[in-house]
Amino acid sequence: MKKSGKKISLLFVFILFAICLACTITVMNDNNKANKGKENKIDDNEVKEEKPKEPEEKRMSLVAVGDALIHGAVYLDASLGNGNYDFSSMFTDVAPLIKDYDLRYYNQETIIGGKELGVSHYPRFNSPDEIALNLMDIGFNLVSLANNHSLDKGETGILNSVKFWKKQDAVVSGQADSFEDRNNIQVYEQNGIKYAFIAYTDSTNGLPVPSGKEYLINVYSDEQAKEDIEKIKDKVDVIIVSMHWGEEYTHVPTSTQKREAEYLSSLGVNLIIGSHPHVIMPVEYVGDTLVIYSLGNFISGQSPLGLAKIIGLMVGMDIVVKDNKVTFENIDYKLLYTYCTSNYKNYKVIPFENLTDDILPNHESIEKQYMSIVTGE
Repeated sequence: MKKSGKKISLLFVFILFAICLACTITVMNDNNKANKGKENKIDDNEVKEEKPKEPEEKRMSLVAVGDALIHGAVYLDASLGNGNYDFSSMFTDVAPLIKDYDLRYYNQETIIGGKELGVSHYPRFNSPDEIALNLMDIGFNLVSLANNHSLDKGETGILNSVKFWKKQDAVVSGQADSFEDRNNIQVYEQNGIKYAFIAYTDSTNGLPVPSGKEYLINVYSDEQAKEDIEKIKDKVDVIIVSMHWGEEYTHVPTSTQKREAEYLSSLGVNLIIGSHPHVIMPVEYVGDTLVIYSLGNFISGQSPLGLAKIIGLMVGMDIVVKDNKVTFENIDYKLLYTYCTSNYKNYKVIPFENLTDDILPNHESIEKQYMSIVTGE
């Protein structure tokens, strides 16, 4: 009986040892698994490192041409003989060049003052509605109205012009029918880019703006520009200013143009589009501001005044907004030639790339000569 008891006791001890060993191994395995989990787990207090996001890039394209200066010969060539006009055939070569741009600018040099005031030419212009309508038909949608001929038909002409343009699907600036209208600088949006467009003129040809009605025409001053631009610069990505400035018939920017360009650049203007000289001028950067000093004439009856007055500039570009900075890419220059016959008929704006020597002798060398004015090369 004693031997049997010892065997049972030894067996019990062995079983108890085996159970304890198994429990120990299990606990160790569980601890190892838990530790492995902790190794793989990111502490809640640790910050994940993420790659910085690339700043979003937005872009819109813009093309600009110069003055629509509608002399009598031009509107007589467009006359249908019943008080109506059709200028569309004059721009068939231009239409395909601008169609792919988002914004398409020109300067309406001669006021759309209403036919009831009488269509007229130099020195007090008044142009048919159809010139603006035909240009919008081919895509122009950004129009400057501030120039030295804005007061050619007085207050009534400007009020008629403002009424006309308010009915159109185009962004315009430079004329207004009240201080409220003039001071309400609109913010527009294209491709996610918010932009403002403001047009000024340095001159009204000595015609006085009616006292108390200074809203009629945007006459430039540093003070007015500063007030306008500070009002909207925090609301937009891009500021475009049209300047009717400089000296007629010279290819060299004046000291006043250069000073005003520097001042506008200091205010935060991104693009300045210039007109008035009726001939082309250089395109250059002033700080980060792209300045087109003069696009010359887009269409005019100035062929008797020499070749320079019937060669205009077309400038195309991409305006890029990224990381709160505005840059310009794909800047493209084309020269345009206003053709007419010797008896001032068949007016047509023809890109130099479409010219032949039959239309303009030595056009290739002329193109190089005038392009060097633009680029300085």
